[in-house]
Amino acid sequence: MIDEFAKGNLHGRLRRDREALLWKLDGLSEYDARRPLTGTGTNLLGLVKHMATVEARYFGEVFDRPSPERLPRWQDSDGSDLWAAEDETLDHIIGFYRRTWEHSDATINELPLDAPGHVPWWPEPRPNTNLFAIMVHVLGESNRHAGHADILREGLDGRTGMRPEHEKAVDEEARAAHWAKIEQAARSAAAVKA
Repeated sequence: MIDEFAKGNLHGRLRRDREALLWKLDGLSEYDARRPLTGTGTNLLGLVKHMATVEARYFGEVFDRPSPERLPRWQDSDGSDLWAAEDETLDHIIGFYRRTWEHSDATINELPLDAPGHVPWWPEPRPNTNLFAIMVHVLGESNRHAGHADILREGLDGRTGMRPEHEKAVDEEARAAHWAKIEQAARSAAAVKA
């Protein structure tokens, strides 16, 4: 009974984070979705592509249920899952992510939490694991990258939030006043330390 509760709870949170990450692409142009927004090139569409690849590997290869999506061998990973090439459209990558969800969900639904898995890219002694550990791991990855996406999207156009129904119109004046208050507190704290 506790296994089904735990599995359902983890799966529900994973679904929530998937949707939150995809929502960060809402209304963006091909350029804004894929342009580098940090010094390391992090971008919104790249985060989605990366999470699709992460799920495909962890809920596919780890449980000997290869993804129907074409993936390079994990040994040949070169970071290309973190950005979108010119021929990879928003629709293409979103479709890849949604199809990966279907495959991941089938793995989660069909296997018990203690189903054994093997992660060949994890060092000894950790490569042998189970579905529970993989669900926690992928949920952590999803949550982390959804947080990255929150910050990137806010930097692009000020939009914040986890779901469209919770989004509020940006009050530029209130936001500027709040920012100024925090900036003043930081400056005051620095002056005390000086």
